[in-house]
Amino acid sequence: MKIALIGYGKMGREIEKTATERKHKIVSIIDVSNPEDFDSPQFLSAETAIEFSQPASAFDNYRKCFERNIPVVTGTTGWLSRLDEVKEICKNGGKTFFYASNFSIGVTIFFAVNRYLARIMNGFPAYDVRMEEIHHIQKMDSPSGTGITLAEDILENIDRKTQWKKAPETLPCDLPILSKREGEVPGIHEIFYESEADVISIKHDAKSRKGFALGAILAAEFIKGKKGFFTMNDMLNF
Repeated sequence: MKIALIGYGKMGREIEKTATERKHKIVSIIDVSNPEDFDSPQFLSAETAIEFSQPASAFDNYRKCFERNIPVVTGTTGWLSRLDEVKEICKNGGKTFFYASNFSIGVTIFFAVNRYLARIMNGFPAYDVRMEEIHHIQKMDSPSGTGITLAEDILENIDRKTQWKKAPETLPCDLPILSKREGEVPGIHEIFYESEADVISIKHDAKSRKGFALGAILAAEFIKGKKGFFTMNDMLNF
């Protein structure tokens, strides 16, 4: 498959390595220094664009891909206020878009476990729930997209919580999220349910970016020949 990369930071480089290992060809790399390459023959030859950039530029990158009829796989977070616009473009314009706040297969399983546990804990109000996340110091959004996905899934299943809020300034009806930025940590997420008697917790700890990169490549392979809006749940049939 011919793949274009949009964003060439640490994730972009890891995706390039993983794509090459899986016998795909990187035909174009676009970063902040060469935005004019969206109109290059190399970019226009791509069968899929994999986008890991910055929240401020993400939607414009998607629009440029759509205009050139190139499917998009993206893991950029912090732009979701425009998610409905993207879904509408896919539905009415026949475009292809795959979004995940986290491309790790393990995290997708973790999402499912989180939803299941939240449904159980809805019936046990003695347990209060909170979240902690740790990422590398270059991570711009706080909480992360993964953290927000986890939080929203909890809110959908636990009636006594009405919104997530960054710790420590929270109310009893809030789901507190403590976000830390340390060193080169790829990503750690942990959910705690605590009562006077005990603590139940579930945790995902990423060892490296390799799992994220592989998931993005698998998503690009998955959408080949498809039209519409897709997520990890579609790819993994959850």
